[in-house]
Amino acid sequence: MADRQNTGHVRAQANRLLAERMIEGETVGRRVGEGERPARSVTVNLAESPLGWLLARGLIGERQFEAGERIRSDWERANLAPSITMRWDAAPRSGVRRGSDDHLEPGERQMAARKRFDSAMAALGRDLNDIAWRVICSGEAMPVAEKALGWPVRSGRLVLRLALDRLADFYRLPG
Repeated sequence: MADRQNTGHVRAQANRLLAERMIEGETVGRRVGEGERPARSVTVNLAESPLGWLLARGLIGERQFEAGERIRSDWERANLAPSITMRWDAAPRSGVRRGSDDHLEPGERQMAARKRFDSAMAALGRDLNDIAWRVICSGEAMPVAEKALGWPVRSGRLVLRLALDRLADFYRLPG
């Protein structure tokens, strides 16, 4: 598996799955491709999230992982997670345009992300959205989510895979 991930932009080191992610523009969080060097990027440890852990062990596919990352991104952009610290967001730069949603004010972008998140959760249905929210958005480990839902051990993995497939269809991911 380490051979597959030694592509330069994704590499495994000391039980960590590292990847380059963009941190500016509409494509925030998008993978950095081979030979591509964005203006601003950050190396993230994908193994920190339950989805990254499942991907690193081959328990979910790339398409499922991407679907989970999209809904998590919408969750974070909509500021639905509880905030316990002061916000230190930089003031918007005047005259700088990037991405297709630059015509939107920050509040409108937040509302658009909230609408996408709500639509994605509705597409999952009430049977799948609970496990998806617990594992993807709140970052609960699979055993913790299974126990909270009263499910047998390792059953959550199958249900989460179904939810991720439905999310991938919702976000129209190829594959």
